Amino acid sequence: MTSAPRSEQIPVPPHGLEYFYTPPELVDPPVLQIEAEEFAHLSHVMRRREGDLIGVVDGAGMAYVARLEKMQKHSARCTILSTFPGLHEPSRNLTVAMGVLKNPSRTDTLVEKLTELGVRSLIPMLTTRTIPRHARVDRWEKIALAAMKQSGRCVLPALKPLTRFEEVLLRPAAGPRLILHEEVTDVQLEEVVSRHDVDVLVCVGSEGGFTDEEIAAAVESGFVPAGLGSRRLRSETAAIAAAARLLS
Repeated sequence: MTSAPRSEQIPVPPHGLEYFYTPPELVDPPVLQIEAEEFAHLSHVMRRREGDLIGVVDGAGMAYVARLEKMQKHSARCTILSTFPGLHEPSRNLTVAMGVLKNPSRTDTLVEKLTELGVRSLIPMLTTRTIPRHARVDRWEKIALAAMKQSGRCVLPALKPLTRFEEVLLRPAAGPRLILHEEVTDVQLEEVVSRHDVDVLVCVGSEGGFTDEEIAAAVESGFVPAGLGSRRLRSETAAIAAAARLLS
């Protein structure tokens, strides 16, 4: 059980600190509240007690080290000891538009890993070769929330509704817009994006990749086809590899 003297200020989050979530509206410095399902997780699963130090993230860019002061029936009151804006967040705002995969568990894993890597926004995408015609956004939001806490991030990725590929092409260009294409071997991802580019959008197809017509439409809309090397990768591997490269 981790605890600290009441007068102690925490200069950096302690290594191995467990993070919990509370929305910004429950933060009123120097106090914050943890309620609902997160309180049940805090008290019954993780068995935290009054006096414990915990990490708290609000999903909107703030992280806190706090002390549990009062455990009530359905909520916990905490005293904020230190505040860490943008904790563990990358400097780049990466949006990944991803073709929904045939196997739901693989899409679940993709959402989890992209969240851990620091992706800022996720767009489930409907392409010509997408087999599922629906998106489990509610489930993915829960997966993203758990991954945010596990990785110590303080921004919860925005999960957009299921979007047609043609609509993604119409998104305004705040920065480079890329489309991964397995046949592109002469243009690598990093060659298109400079270290000064803050906002980047990457489109990744579902099984089978994009059709030639989709690639042509993307190019006409200003997207740059890029590759990840000579090996043929699964869709989820390509998305994870792209995010890792762009957010490293």
